[in-house]
Amino acid sequence: MENNPNYGPAAQTPEQRAYVLAQMQKAHPSLYKKATAYVAQLYRRYVAGELSWEDVCRLRESSARP
Repeated sequence: MENNPNYGPAAQTPEQRAYVLAQMQKAHPSLYKKATAYVAQLYRRYVAGELSWEDVCRLRESSARP
């Protein structure tokens, strides 16, 4: 399998990205419990490989602005 530069070496497969996301949620539970439906959708798209984590952060931050 060729490494995709959009993801780190430990996040190349959907299973790995789901694990990375679960670890982030575990480390910052209050931040992730407040996730809107839109942000939860971004996380699902990250796990599916449709978005890089940088894309998720950019879109999440832009949705939080008034």
